[in-house]
Amino acid sequence: MNSKKLAKYISNNISGFQKKRIENMKESLNIKELIKRKNPYLFKAKGIVTCEEYIKALAEAFVSSQEETLFGDFLESLAIFVCSETYGGYKSGITGIDLELEKDGIRWIVDIKSGPNHNSSQLKKMADNFKEAKKVIKRKTNIQVEAVRGCCYGKNSNNYNGIYYKYFGQDFWEFISGDKEFYLRIIEPLGAEAKEKSDEFNKEYGKLINRLTIEFSKNYCLDDMSIDWEKIVKENSMRK
Repeated sequence: MNSKKLAKYISNNISGFQKKRIENMKESLNIKELIKRKNPYLFKAKGIVTCEEYIKALAEAFVSSQEETLFGDFLESLAIFVCSETYGGYKSGITGIDLELEKDGIRWIVDIKSGPNHNSSQLKKMADNFKEAKKVIKRKTNIQVEAVRGCCYGKNSNNYNGIYYKYFGQDFWEFISGDKEFYLRIIEPLGAEAKEKSDEFNKEYGKLINRLTIEFSKNYCLDDMSIDWEKIVKENSMRK
């Protein structure tokens, strides 16, 4: 994988992740939705007493969840790009399959995930998708088909479970690039524009926290300006 091409792709596409990060925050963060989504008993038990502290706790939990999803999409697109450059891989059109490539006389079908943490129902769905995809391909060709659960970070010790191979972290990036050190080569270009984009995000985040804190203090505080936890619990859990 050419280093200049890798750096250019990351530079051109990481800005999309950062832009969506800011847009999602602006569009999705509002007081009522935040209160409805998060456990009010937990925040009370943590001893939160100021409006800003409560708003930051709610917002950080939301933003963290959103970022994981958005960055997962970016990593998937990066992996497909890398594989297209190294093995002629391409975005699959089969349901539940992200990437297809051929090497060593084998058609590989890959489900790309950001990390390795998936529950039993997700893993069952993945296995079912692999089985169906193999049927679709074998109806068109006699080529050997193998499946891969690919995770962009993490590690594992059991590489095959009888249905699909499991390549995590270094193993995954090596599988799609042919370079055992590729997982390390991603780090430097990722950080090239990080400061500028982080400053932009932090500026918008700060303004949003200030606005939400003022709005919260007006609507969810008692006369003595202490947090009205009963009103918050009702907003979160009371029957309509």
